[in-house]
Amino acid sequence: MSDAAMYEGPMDDDEGESPDMGDLYDELEALADAVDDPDERERVERAMRTAAAVEPGGLFGRVIKGFDRGDVAEALLGSALFGIPMLVEGGTGEVGAFLATHPVSVVGTLAFTVAAIVGILYVSDFQDVRVTHRIFGVVPRRLAGVLGISLAFAIVSMTAWGRVEWATPLSAAASVSVAWVPMAIGAALGDILPGT
Repeated sequence: MSDAAMYEGPMDDDEGESPDMGDLYDELEALADAVDDPDERERVERAMRTAAAVEPGGLFGRVIKGFDRGDVAEALLGSALFGIPMLVEGGTGEVGAFLATHPVSVVGTLAFTVAAIVGILYVSDFQDVRVTHRIFGVVPRRLAGVLGISLAFAIVSMTAWGRVEWATPLSAAASVSVAWVPMAIGAALGDILPGT
């Protein structure tokens, strides 16, 4: 009896929740692991690609994978929507000035930002976000894209609008780190909420 014949089908849902596309994708992955024949494995992988391409109605319940130029645009838009209020708010500079005198707080702010984005993308249940491509085999491309786009937007916009003075780099970096928090959150939400 082949491994595929021993596959028992869908797992029982102990919580009584209806299965969604993420559950289907998980089942197909489990089936792909159980199949040992190359032709059967290819058929299962085709079914996985088809399942991932199916777009259920609404913003939620989709399997999100890859990171293309549409995702870049969504991340940039989310970053701008959440970030522009930080650019015009005087409190950003005040918090940045405080952080500049407490470098450990700058590091903590940066670490919090990265942790929050990891949480939004991969831990929370907003969407079923799959890691399909990694940079250097370690960093998920979506994570790097969201963080990089929002950080670039924070640096460029705060510089262009005269909110930071790079003659004092620690103060400028501290202010950028303050603005980066909501910009990164906006970029992550802007990227995954449309569900593409």
